Amino acid sequence: MMTSTDQSRVSTSQLLKRLENLCCCHGHSLHRHLILLVVLFVTILKPKEPSIFAQPVSLEGFELVGFPVIKLNISIGILVTVKNPNYGGFKYENSTVHISYRGNVVAEAPIRDDTVPARSTHNITSVVSILADKLVTNSHFSGDMAVGVLNFTSETTLHGKVNLLKVFKMKATCYSDCNISIYHYWKPERRLRLQIEGKTR
Repeated sequence: MMTSTDQSRVSTSQLLKRLENLCCCHGHSLHRHLILLVVLFVTILKPKEPSIFAQPVSLEGFELVGFPVIKLNISIGILVTVKNPNYGGFKYENSTVHISYRGNVVAEAPIRDDTVPARSTHNITSVVSILADKLVTNSHFSGDMAVGVLNFTSETTLHGKVNLLKVFKMKATCYSDCNISIYHYWKPERRLRLQIEGKTR
């Protein structure tokens, strides 16, 4: 016949065994969840670099005066597209679009900080006014005008962070450069014709 002391020992032993089994089950469950999170992070949730594309969309203004002094004013409409492939928002800092002619920066357009939602595309529009004095004083300007085409390049870099699950914040940077060509020629009726092209490299 079991005494009260023996019964107490059995109850304690059973309780410890149950706790051990419970901890073991929870341990296996936690282990499986950790493996699942790692697999998701490495495959689906793995941070990817956002992409950016800058291209001219319109020629807002073109004024050419040849006498008595050569003057040239050009305004170009620029469309900057930011694509975020991540499952978290991409928050980027203030930046600038730089437009160069023959290696010299002749125009700049600011890009204000913003956030691109997860797996979405964000468009930014701006009008860039090219500094005429930096064009006409370039030694290649007269030759390019005679040929009928002015070639520019635009460069844009965005620095920011990708926020995953509102927990992980990863640094991200995207870069874009684009060739811009403005063609100008005279039609037989002496009217100036303009054409603008852009190609992202």
